[in-house]
Amino acid sequence: MTRPIIGRVAPGPRRTTGSPAPDQEPATARIAVDLLGGDHAPAVVVDGALRAFQDDPSLHLLLVGPPEAADPILAAVDPVERARLGMLSVPASVEDQKQDQTGAGVRAAVRAVATGQADAAVSAGNTIDIVLSAARTLGRWPGVRRFALTAALPTAAGRLVLLDVGSSVDTDPDTLLMHARLGAAYAAVVHEVAEPRVGLLTIGTEKGKGDRLRRALPPLLEAAHLPAGARYVGLIEGNDVVTGERADVVVTDGFTGNILLKGLETAYSRLGPPGRGALEVPRAALLLGVGGTVVVCHGAASGPDLAAGIALAAHLHRRAAVAAMVDLIPHNEVSHDG
Repeated sequence: MTRPIIGRVAPGPRRTTGSPAPDQEPATARIAVDLLGGDHAPAVVVDGALRAFQDDPSLHLLLVGPPEAADPILAAVDPVERARLGMLSVPASVEDQKQDQTGAGVRAAVRAVATGQADAAVSAGNTIDIVLSAARTLGRWPGVRRFALTAALPTAAGRLVLLDVGSSVDTDPDTLLMHARLGAAYAAVVHEVAEPRVGLLTIGTEKGKGDRLRRALPPLLEAAHLPAGARYVGLIEGNDVVTGERADVVVTDGFTGNILLKGLETAYSRLGPPGRGALEVPRAALLLGVGGTVVVCHGAASGPDLAAGIALAAHLHRRAAVAAMVDLIPHNEVSHDG
């Protein structure tokens, strides 16, 4: 049986500065999708990619993985639309090499962003593989030592930025200070919050609550140089994350943030999100601090989750969000590592 030929996604210029006005956003977004990443790959990833492709007529996909994994997409796509599909082959391997295979998919997808074949990469693969691949291939923003997985959550008041949700598990004051800046920039650029309120997650709002790190951070956050308009509003608790009334950005370590994120997402999927008419937010996280747009989905993500992650990546590219956030981050802070 002859395999259909998938069109090549043409390389294009990489955007480096500025965020265009909404009416000037580029229509086309070229997203590299790691078909090998995730607990149920490639079937669930293929499902999500097809959903996203059909929902967005200006979306171009670079499918990264074994050529045969793309067959279901080819079978479902009208031949006239195949010019919007490209294939970056990562050969299949035997089962005992599956970890190497999935890592190869992530590396190839991120490399496609670095070389200009794609505008963004999306993967539901191993977080460590994604972070390492992005760091080695795309580099870091000035002043960023540790990256932050940044997620949006629905709240009773609207939506909230939570970071880190799994990238930096063991953290320090400098990391959380930078994450406060990253989160404020995300809220300002992506959610268009004019004056983002930044809060520190802990176990109580009384002075002296929390572990040693949480007790040391408030004076540092109060004195920190946050992006223009942003301000530190103090300690917040888990209930404040649900209401969204006290903060637009919540900063914590990746260990705590990952537990909180998964618990809330499961509760919301079964009980419904908080508040009436709650905003739809993608179950995906942007890896902040790397020199490109990399969106990470849960390993157990569903097809709709993957589709939402791809749509998020396309939206971020169209707004030139990463470049705009880099411009907002101050890079001259003094280290507090002692």
